Amino acid sequence: QVQLVESGGGLVQAGGSLRLSCAASGRTFSNYAMAWFRQAPGKEREFVAAISWGGGSIHYADFVKGRFTISRDNAKNTVSLQMNSLKPEDTAVYYCAGRPGSVYGEEFMYDYWGQGTQVTVSS
Repeated sequence: QVQLVESGGGLVQAGGSLRLSCAASGRTFSNYAMAWFRQAPGKEREFVAAISWGGGSIHYADFVKGRFTISRDNAKNTVSLQMNSLKPEDTAVYYCAGRPGSVYGEEFMYDYWGQGTQVTVSS
C-alpha cells in the first residue's frame, strides 16, 4: 500500500502561482510513476502531468504546457507540481496518483490516490 497526501492548494489570483506537494508513504516510492489529475466542478477528472520513477520521462496535458512543472524527490518521497500563470479555468481539486512501473496518462492506470487539494483561481 502507498498513502498519498497532497498539500499546497489555496486561493490565488489569476496570473499567480501555487506549488502543490504530494507526500508518499508506504512501499518504495522510487519505483512508482506519479501523476497529477484534476477535477473541476461538474466535470470529469482529467490528466494534468506525470513523471516516471526516475524522472526521465515527463508528460503534460496540452493546457498546462509551459505553465506547470512536475518534479519529484525520491529521497524525500515527494512529488510536486509548480503551477505558474494560473487561470480561472485551472480551478479544480487536484489529485496526486501513483502506480508501480511505467508512467501513463490514463486515470484508470493509477492504483493509489490522495484525497485531493482545492485550487481556486480568482479572476
